[in-house]
Amino acid sequence: MFQCAATGPLFRLSDYDFELPADRIAQHPARPRDSARLLAVGEILQDRIVHDLPDLLRPGDVVVVNDTRVIPAQLYARRGDARIGITLDRPLADGTWHALARNARRLHPGDMVRFDGAPELAAEVRARDADGGVTLAFNLSGAAFAAALAQGGALALPPYIERPTGPLAEDTRDYQTIFARREGAVAAPTAGLHFTPALLEAMERRGVRCVTVTLHVGAGTFLPVRTDDITAHRMHPERCEIGPAAAAAINAARHSGSDVVAIGTTSLRLLESAAAPDGTIHPFAGDTDLFIVPGYRFRAVDRLLTNFHLPRSTLFMLVCAFAGYERMRAAYMHAIATGYRFYSYGDACLLSGASTCPPE
Repeated sequence: MFQCAATGPLFRLSDYDFELPADRIAQHPARPRDSARLLAVGEILQDRIVHDLPDLLRPGDVVVVNDTRVIPAQLYARRGDARIGITLDRPLADGTWHALARNARRLHPGDMVRFDGAPELAAEVRARDADGGVTLAFNLSGAAFAAALAQGGALALPPYIERPTGPLAEDTRDYQTIFARREGAVAAPTAGLHFTPALLEAMERRGVRCVTVTLHVGAGTFLPVRTDDITAHRMHPERCEIGPAAAAAINAARHSGSDVVAIGTTSLRLLESAAAPDGTIHPFAGDTDLFIVPGYRFRAVDRLLTNFHLPRSTLFMLVCAFAGYERMRAAYMHAIATGYRFYSYGDACLLSGASTCPPE
């Protein structure tokens, strides 16, 4: 399964490689969503079901969820006869958008492009990055821009979800969490996809509080790590926000000895970005490009609910940093051997933070 042993600093990309049979990659979600399998990873491994989550938490714990809403960010632009795939990434402070472009070499600052399926929508290319990113100034904004995206855009589903003719009608519903309120994400915060109204009611009866934060997942989440030395990798910035009420609830839980449980790596990265050295969470609004690898000292999060991630990905590096490299190796080997389903539509794991620091 895994290619190496944990010896020395874990800064090689190959340290995070493993073989995953193709039939372990979920193409559709479990129904109901909280019937997905849940691997509880602590000192021992426990095979559970997501609807068991309240039994694995304590009264007083605070669960932190991401309320971002996925937009139809996949567009096709035309510059003359050239057809160019555009994936919106994030809006910039001046009202332009950063996007990823296939065939970006065909675009130059000053070019005007129009979009298939949305005849009213056009954009000027303001800049082009060396890595295939472009800055676009659209001719529409606000509700008119949202309507044009709904007309001409599509969900930018991860490439491992096989949709040869494009997203299915049910993907529009399936690839959105029940917490989704604030539009702006390119990809779903997939740990939140497991939650149902019944699960939330059971958590409330258990005395577990749920608070929301926002991190708009960008197109950079789909980009692979291209350097063997992972410390040379740079994350794309993502917009995020923690309001005063959420910060106060999280701090109160920490002060009372309750656990802060991040639902998804997006929530975790935001909390760690906003945390003071003593773990106190302050209201926050801005961008984060936090890249977490073994050696990172966690300040704000005690437990993490997350899906099973791609080999060689920044997310697998993050869970190894959080729960311990050897522990996550064992958990993933168990998951593969016992038929857990991986990636966005797959099963979940509940991780406890490592009791000892990762190797440096």
